[in-house]
Amino acid sequence: MFIGIVLAMAVAWGLSIGILYRRMADSRDKRIARYQSDLVRQHSEEVEHMYHQTRGWRHDLKTHIQTMKAYVSLGEYQALEGYLDQLDQDLETVDQIVKTGNVRIDALLNSKLSLARARGIQVEARAFVPKELVVSEVDLGVIIGNLCDNAMEACLQIQEKERRFLRLYMDVMKGQLYIYVINAVEGRPKRVGKRYLTTKGGRDHGYGLLRMDRVVEKYHGYLDRQSEEGVFATEVLLPLGTLS
Repeated sequence: MFIGIVLAMAVAWGLSIGILYRRMADSRDKRIARYQSDLVRQHSEEVEHMYHQTRGWRHDLKTHIQTMKAYVSLGEYQALEGYLDQLDQDLETVDQIVKTGNVRIDALLNSKLSLARARGIQVEARAFVPKELVVSEVDLGVIIGNLCDNAMEACLQIQEKERRFLRLYMDVMKGQLYIYVINAVEGRPKRVGKRYLTTKGGRDHGYGLLRMDRVVEKYHGYLDRQSEEGVFATEVLLPLGTLS
């Protein structure tokens, strides 16, 4: 009798644990699915923004060609040369917010930052990335992408557009790659111990922050997050030399 009760309790306990694990797995899978959905949505917005920009450039190109043809037909070659010089200068600044020296990082940064500007966020950026990196471009992209996405997300929660800002700085400091991002936030971010919580559409996500943390740990780097009323800042240091 006693043994039967014990066995029944053990079975019940095992079933309870199994149900609990399944629920935890389902919850984790749903959070991962929501995070992936947010990444797809973010990427779609960036692609759409680039598409509209490309259409704008195509329209402008027609205008420029017509103008240059007019100068040629009038024999105004000096004016044409001046027009071409001005066009060349304009093309240098079109959505080229930063030039880091790394083509792939340039593509990522300019895509993110131009979208931020299009969303009414004041953007200031200065960045340099050396050609020789210990950190893979994929891992560096994880850090930069999540930093920019989180900064944009925080800014968009602020109703007054004039209060929205995102500042990014990247350079070599003391033999390491230094990344600094500071942005506006509404109020003060929630924090549990050393871990900050992000909210996207009212749903807490920590995957972006966790991915950054893991990349920094992978390269034995340094990451620090600080906040005060209305401001959030992140500092990252990554090695440039050979990992031991």
